[in-house]
Amino acid sequence: MKPIKIPLALILGVVISILSGLCLLGAAETTVYVTNSGSKYHLETCTSLSRSKIAVSLEDALASGYQACSICKPPVPDQSGLTKTRAQQTLYQVHKLNLTASSQGEISRMVPAEVIAHVDGDTIRVRIPNPPPDLKAVETIRMLGVDTPETVHPHKPVERFGKEASDFTKKRLWGAQVYLAFDWDLRDRYGRLLAYVYTADGRCFNATLIQEGYGHAYISYTFQFIEEFKGLEQAARTGKQGLWGDR
Repeated sequence: MKPIKIPLALILGVVISILSGLCLLGAAETTVYVTNSGSKYHLETCTSLSRSKIAVSLEDALASGYQACSICKPPVPDQSGLTKTRAQQTLYQVHKLNLTASSQGEISRMVPAEVIAHVDGDTIRVRIPNPPPDLKAVETIRMLGVDTPETVHPHKPVERFGKEASDFTKKRLWGAQVYLAFDWDLRDRYGRLLAYVYTADGRCFNATLIQEGYGHAYISYTFQFIEEFKGLEQAARTGKQGLWGDR
């Protein structure tokens, strides 16, 4: 009986597939640690974990966009299988869909995120599971099209109705699941992510802030819902809502 000749290319392909599978399996079995507000994953003994420590699998850490800590140097396996999945995701950009009102947004197509911190009325921090390209696992969000009175500006005092706006955002969003939609510009000059923040009921929180008088339409830069937000501000002014009230 003549020996069967197997092409070398086929053998190499099988070997590579097996090694890739073992690599991802190892990632799933390896435990690493993250913090509530960080963007790195660590070994358990890392000094960066002194305040909080959350155990996750290495595979989940990589899929969520965490990067390896440069201090404790945790394992960094091949991420090719995970990178392909992330690269297939696209951002939900309202100007490309030509939406004319924020109520037309579809949260099922948006990027899901968890609010992990509140900065002020129009700024929050979120964690994004398995972030798409151009996004990080932890982002600071500056809400598009709305400006609330200052509470944390380094060179300005707390402005009238600033605390009320800040407290409103904190009460409504901190710890909540939200959904992110985008427009022409992805980031501002400070590197913050510019987004429309939608709540689980499908409402755009940016619009809610203006509608209930906690902020005004920020029209220094154009955005897709500018006419809607200007109308919401005018209605809030007429109705003396929030910061437009008499007090």
